[in-house]
Amino acid sequence: MAAITFHVNENGFTGPTDTTLIGHTSGSGLGFFGQNFGLSVPVGQFQESTYVSNANGTASGVKASNTKYISVSGTSHNGNTEIDNETMPNYYAPLNIRFTHDDPVKVQNCKLRIFDRTDIENQASGVTTKVYEIRHPNGTAGDTTDTGPLDFRGRSTHDWYEFDPEENMTDMVFTPSPGISGLNTSSEPSLPSVGAGGMYNWLTDAGAAHQSTRHDWYVSISASPDSIGSKTQYGLYFTLEYL
Repeated sequence: MAAITFHVNENGFTGPTDTTLIGHTSGSGLGFFGQNFGLSVPVGQFQESTYVSNANGTASGVKASNTKYISVSGTSHNGNTEIDNETMPNYYAPLNIRFTHDDPVKVQNCKLRIFDRTDIENQASGVTTKVYEIRHPNGTAGDTTDTGPLDFRGRSTHDWYEFDPEENMTDMVFTPSPGISGLNTSSEPSLPSVGAGGMYNWLTDAGAAHQSTRHDWYVSISASPDSIGSKTQYGLYFTLEYL
């Protein structure tokens, strides 16, 4: 049986352990706020905190890791100084998207959209969203130690991808077959075995042909309202093919 689930990294998370399941089938998801839950994000600015919340953002669950857009290739994590996206470790991501299957399979054409919760062809209403897929399984934030080709993904750039309500909808492409904890890579370059903090940077090197019962993506999200008021016509859609 195939399933896609969504998991959250809690605030204060300090290493790559298992994450907390979000009850997305019952309307729960991520909500973006000012300094704390329930506080508004000023128009044209990006959120200071991220929480699991209900569909309308009126009830809070766990406080998540927060990734705030600072520049086209830079992020502030939980209010700290900006770091380059390419040095941001996986565990900084507020969201872990996970695909599971009873049998080992490879996945391809992995795509994400931010939409209005009604029609996947429509951009979210009244909010601009930046998304970045982290591919840096390193135990030390900001570390520039070579982690091999794990920064290879559906997009070669380390820039944030923008979903703008004034633009036509386009897909953000994600890494094919990232494997368990995103630790699958390609065998083409030389591969370091252990990175900073004693973290293993890769477990398999089959590239897009890798088959696994689980594949994980780590997603940074930053949201900015284009006008005043709560933004509830706002959802995330993720799709893939498996073979």
